[in-house]
Amino acid sequence: MSKMELDPPSPPPLFAQNKFAIVRSRALPDEVADKLSRTIKAHGGDVLPDDVNCNQGQSLPLKELNYIVASLVDFRDYAPACEAFIPVVKPDWIYTSVSRNKLANSRQHNPDPRLFLSDIVVCCADLPEGDKDAIVGGVLAMGGTHSHKVTVMVTHIVALTMDSDKCQVVESKRLNIKIVLPHWFDDCLKLGRRIDERPYLLPDPEILRNNAPKAPMGMQNKDLAGTYTPDSMLSNAEAIATSPHLGIGPHMRHSLEQVILSSGGSIAQKVQQADMYVGRYRDGDDYIRASRGGKEVGNLAWLFHMITNNAWVSPLKRLLHYPEARDGLPAFKDFRISLSNYSGEARVYLERLILATGAECTKTLKQDNTHLITAHNISEKCQAAQDWGIHLVNHLWLEESYAKWKLQSVSNSRYTHFPARTNLGEVVGQTSINRKVIEDRFLPEIEDVVMSDAESDAEPIPAENRIQAKVSNKTDAQNKPDGSNAKVLNPKVKDVRKLGHTDKPKTPVTPRYVAPGKENATPATSGSRKSKEAAVAKLHDYAPDMALYEKEKKRAGGVVYGGRRKGQEEGDGQSRKRSLDAGETTDSTVDGATRKPKKMRHSSPIHLLISGFNKWVGHARTEDEDKKRLRSLGIMITQDPSRASHLVAPNILRTKKFVTALAYSPVVISTEFIEECLAQEELLDPEDFILTDKATEKKLHLNLKESLERAKKNHNQLLQSRTFYCMENIHGGYETYQAIIEANGGKCLSYRGRPGTMMTSRRAGSDASMADEDAEAEVFLISGTEPENERLWSKFRHMVEKSIKVPKIIQTDWVLETAMSQEIKPITRFQLH
Repeated sequence: MSKMELDPPSPPPLFAQNKFAIVRSRALPDEVADKLSRTIKAHGGDVLPDDVNCNQGQSLPLKELNYIVASLVDFRDYAPACEAFIPVVKPDWIYTSVSRNKLANSRQHNPDPRLFLSDIVVCCADLPEGDKDAIVGGVLAMGGTHSHKVTVMVTHIVALTMDSDKCQVVESKRLNIKIVLPHWFDDCLKLGRRIDERPYLLPDPEILRNNAPKAPMGMQNKDLAGTYTPDSMLSNAEAIATSPHLGIGPHMRHSLEQVILSSGGSIAQKVQQADMYVGRYRDGDDYIRASRGGKEVGNLAWLFHMITNNAWVSPLKRLLHYPEARDGLPAFKDFRISLSNYSGEARVYLERLILATGAECTKTLKQDNTHLITAHNISEKCQAAQDWGIHLVNHLWLEESYAKWKLQSVSNSRYTHFPARTNLGEVVGQTSINRKVIEDRFLPEIEDVVMSDAESDAEPIPAENRIQAKVSNKTDAQNKPDGSNAKVLNPKVKDVRKLGHTDKPKTPVTPRYVAPGKENATPATSGSRKSKEAAVAKLHDYAPDMALYEKEKKRAGGVVYGGRRKGQEEGDGQSRKRSLDAGETTDSTVDGATRKPKKMRHSSPIHLLISGFNKWVGHARTEDEDKKRLRSLGIMITQDPSRASHLVAPNILRTKKFVTALAYSPVVISTEFIEECLAQEELLDPEDFILTDKATEKKLHLNLKESLERAKKNHNQLLQSRTFYCMENIHGGYETYQAIIEANGGKCLSYRGRPGTMMTSRRAGSDASMADEDAEAEVFLISGTEPENERLWSKFRHMVEKSIKVPKIIQTDWVLETAMSQEIKPITRFQLH
């Protein structure tokens, strides 16, 4: 008798035996959440009922959950969920898993903003192996993934040109895939933020254009435009306790109390009875008790934000939603900081953050400013800061110094990086409060301050002190710390709980995960505690000197231009300050002096670009002292040819500075001008020192005066529409000829003869398209006659002719003589064959 054949067992549903919680928010509204819930249930999953969700004022039952679906991470159970290894995923994780019929990698769908490349799938096209490995490693580290082939999942292709097969497939099939330069990943990783891809998109990336520098346009910043999306509304479960030292009147307190009650909250008389604590400063027994007791601790701005939006948001999400330190960050005490190129909410946010650090925020830039925080480096303020030796940084330096509660080095490349066509105002406000720093710096392991009800009732808080608002009155700085009347009980018992963890009695059960905290901690003796406190206090006093020492140690060659020198000691706790020069700029972006200057010699400063001044060669100290004296006379030394009003040289030179500066038509004067100004200690008329060098003019067949007149007419467009390639081993260096060509409106690229190199095209309709066709049809290679260079000539000709253009291989002298005479020289005499 044959046995009956049985059907193979059907596989279990995709989400079988998994329980989900959906965190509803403005970024994940009810209709989307309901659709997700139906999808999960249709594939065998179980969804936590809405009446137990965290947007109803309750904590999630983490022991029962396998996944949490959320669009943001600023809900109260995010940190405990991570510590319990419960995956928190975006909604698209559900749909990706269903489409693949298997659970997708949860890490690639993490809503944590620190994994800012989590939704990116990258594919590399024809990149060197080392560059490819670096990009793939960075993408994986920041939450993204990598694909070897072009699939429907790929979001970005990284390439140098559009010539690769992968790029051609994307272009021919019109796939929704962005083709970007490797520079985009480089800039994202340097900043630690995801920036807009548009300036890096092939085939015509904006960052590679050689147009005149133009400030990048700012974009709307979602992080500052009211989209710190809350995740749970105030309810009857939310009891709020406030610090007695917020400083507003009885009428305002009563109004605020009524608003809290009408929003569904309640007023707690004691910190122990509260779910939230609202205070201004990070000190006092009430603050420490609330923090170590697992309460949500924020300031009035945070409370107003929740009331305005009728919803809950984590106070750690935004730097200015958490109580500030009473005396600010010690290292910032004497800083004078100005802002540039930030606007709207981003500017207001940064101004408030500067004040919270304890530094002074100035509307205008002066020479006694210490830092300029800018969204990009194309502005009058930035140019002035460079001339005056003021630190030029982006906002990440300020945000991360505040979040880490430690002065970050301005030499860190992350803080001095300005992507060419990106306004960093679009990534302001993405830095959060560091929970670990708060624990270490503001919540020391002190004796238990949890008061019994009997003793806490001994000195009740008056009703009028329940609700007090945050104001900017400077007299608040003299108030006593929060909860100064609190009594310390049971000094032998230590409260060593970590910030953000509750202290509620629980029935002893076997938990799914162990709540964080220190178990069986041995209390320290009182003598040891006193010693630690004394050591911490002394270390705090030494902190400014230590920070200054580290700062000075990092200076190139010790003390540099604009810094302190021997005999110029700083005052008590004061930062370095620059002398206020007589010749400060007086336009709207750089304010004039408010202190009495030494001498008002000149209405506007003279900007000198110096070339060939041998007196300073090998004499750094003399150079430093002379520059300081020149600044006091209103003479600024610049290294930027476009900023120079005067070019100083002993005679006509063929140096990078001299030839590049001629394109900007400066006044060319002799080095005797510097020597006479220093000797006479006054600003002399530069017109008396016009450079005359008939011998060199005759030798080079040029007339300097006529060249400068032509330069004025050319407007930096002498080489417009012309494309140059330059051998990297050329005499003088590739950077020299690149600077000269670009100063005259041309385009210069390095040439290595790499296989697959193709001509870069200009965008149709650009200024270059209106130039004469003959200039645009010729492509130049600047080369020497070395054998290794000659071997690449045939490859260059083939590359240019393939683009239906005319190759010209020339010597460096043609570029120099053309730039110095400011007219196009015949090419025959300089052409190589």
